[in-house]
This record gives sequence, C-alpha cells and structure tokens, in this order.
Amino acid sequence: MSLNIINGLMREGILQVFMMCIPVLGAALVIGLIVAIFQATTSIQEQTLTFLPKFLSILLVLALFGGFMMDSLASYFQKILSMIPKMAD
Repeated sequence: MSLNIINGLMREGILQVFMMCIPVLGAALVIGLIVAIFQATTSIQEQTLTFLPKFLSILLVLALFGGFMMDSLASYFQKILSMIPKMAD
C-alpha cells in the first residue's frame, strides 16, 4: 500500500468529518448568535436560555440532513471496505 493511498484515505476521512460536523455546528452557531444578540438587547442574562433553541436546531438539522450524512458515510465506508483486498498486496 503506497503512501499516496494512505494520504488520500486520510484526506477523505477528514473531509467526511467536516461534512458531518459543519451543518450541525453551523446551525448551533447561528442560533447561538441570534440568542446572544437577543439577550444583549433585552438585558436578559439567563444562561439556560440558549440551550433549548440550540438543541432544537441541532435536532432539526439532523432530521433534515441525516439521510445525506448517512449516505455519505456509508459510501465512504464501502470505499474503504472495497480497498481491503488491495491492502493485502
């Protein structure tokens, strides 16, 4: 197994991690920013106020993009499994 194949697998693995995390973290970031602006303008400094909107937005993003994430992860996993015979050489 050459170094180029290993580098390609590592690069694709890191890209998969980013593809899984970006929608969820992006939604949490946007909702957190909106709630922080709301808290700053209304002078409400309750720490637990940010939890529920972030939680609901993460659940919504997972419901919307969960199928895409699982398909992407499954295709990457199948690609790695198909490379196992090549690794034995």
